Amino acid sequence: MTKAHPLRSAARDDAALPWPQRMAINLMRWCLVLLRPPPRRQALPPWLTGRAIAVIALLLAAIVASMFFLDTAASAWARQLPPWFRAIFEEITTFGLSGWFLYPLGFGLLLLAAVISPALPHLAQGVLAALAARCGFLFLAIGAPGLFTTIVKRLIGRARPYVGGYDNPFLYKPVIWRPEYASMPSGHATTAVAAAMAIGAVWPRARPVMWLYALAIMASRVIVLAHHPSDVVAGALVGGLGALMMRRAFAARHLVFCANDLRHYPRPSWRRVKAAIMRVITGRGRSQRASNR
Repeated sequence: MTKAHPLRSAARDDAALPWPQRMAINLMRWCLVLLRPPPRRQALPPWLTGRAIAVIALLLAAIVASMFFLDTAASAWARQLPPWFRAIFEEITTFGLSGWFLYPLGFGLLLLAAVISPALPHLAQGVLAALAARCGFLFLAIGAPGLFTTIVKRLIGRARPYVGGYDNPFLYKPVIWRPEYASMPSGHATTAVAAAMAIGAVWPRARPVMWLYALAIMASRVIVLAHHPSDVVAGALVGGLGALMMRRAFAARHLVFCANDLRHYPRPSWRRVKAAIMRVITGRGRSQRASNR
């Protein structure tokens, strides 16, 4: 017998509920799945843990070194760039806003929560639940590090390169809560790297494109004089670490990824996804189950 997906709607009475109530119930159930204590799981290979610690240590060292040896020179270089060149990156940098990812993912989650119902065939429920799990992972893996950065950067209070001259990377006003003193870490870099890691984890073939995107966004923040290089590296560290932690949290609950090696579970085929969507649109599963009652 096939094991039910953890995010699948459970109660048969949900089939008769209006979609707003069904959506609220499904969202509540999904949150409870994520908040439940994870079952006992196998530890990650020691080499993987050691490699992650080494990468974090190197990035922290790069942040400190950049503050002393690179930030001022990078700002001076960016000021000398032609206006037309900087204008190009002004457009590029807008694609580092988290809304490009969170709005469609959030809408997708709400839509799936509204349509997943026990009235649908079990296969359709499982396919839609698998999609919901992936949308939920991407939403949290991108949104959670971004929220952390939004709060922390205002507590740190580092001045952006255009504040108080361009040659003072050590200008801080902690807890001032003003945009011009919210330079470290870079929120755009956090979003870009978190998106690259999260999307690459679910769709490995997308990794080259996503990392090119992340590098372009990170470079744009320095070119438009919104951040120092050390801010960008700090944002990349937060985004990457946050996405990795969310991946492990989902894997521990047997959602999207395997618990022992973090490999993603096989995705539903496009044929099954289209069939599940047609079930929802036509309501065939509902009519059949209603006639059996």
